[in-house]
Amino acid sequence: MGDESLLRLVLSSGPVVQGVLYLLVLGSISSWAVILRKARRVRKARKLSEQFLDYFWENKNLSSVNDRSQDLKASPVAQVFRAGYQELVRLTRARQARSEDEGMTSELGGIANVERAMRRATTQELTDLERSLTFLATTASAAPFVGLFGTVWGIMNAFLGLSSTQTSTIQAVAPGIAEALIATATGLFAAIPAVVAYNHFARQIRVLAAEMENFASEFLNIAERHFLK
Repeated sequence: MGDESLLRLVLSSGPVVQGVLYLLVLGSISSWAVILRKARRVRKARKLSEQFLDYFWENKNLSSVNDRSQDLKASPVAQVFRAGYQELVRLTRARQARSEDEGMTSELGGIANVERAMRRATTQELTDLERSLTFLATTASAAPFVGLFGTVWGIMNAFLGLSSTQTSTIQAVAPGIAEALIATATGLFAAIPAVVAYNHFARQIRVLAAEMENFASEFLNIAERHFLK
């Protein structure tokens, strides 16, 4: 089927089928916009997180690491570090300002405060990374059914129109069935990239989540050994 024949079928279809097609095309365009934006975001997050981790393990000065993390705002691991470091600085300054016999450690919460700060930052970073994934999941699951609705509606109208004609051959309903099946094809065209992208990004985000959790554990061990004894 040529492009002109396909376009003619779309333009000659009923208003319901055309509405379904326009909705699916809009969903497909939106999905690709989300896919491209999310691909850049996740790729940048992984690259900068790797850079930050290399810098962190090569440097002993946490203050310089904190300065470096401010330049890596797109790195989830760097932002988890900043949250933990800021809380650690607050606790160590409070410890210096109080005498040991005042029960400072139990009052301020010690390492538990640092852990909560890093956990909160991890949750915030994951929320940001997962933004728009729901749209991809919805498109992947709903688009085939929307396309199927357009197909069923188009086939129903084709057979209803057959009752008003003098012939009952397949040639009489073939154009109507063909334009109806375009809705199913369009639904699959919108759904397949969305489901593939969703699964890919979900896996990448799980990897970043594991990196943040592992780094938080390592940082808490360092803080407990050297700063909050």
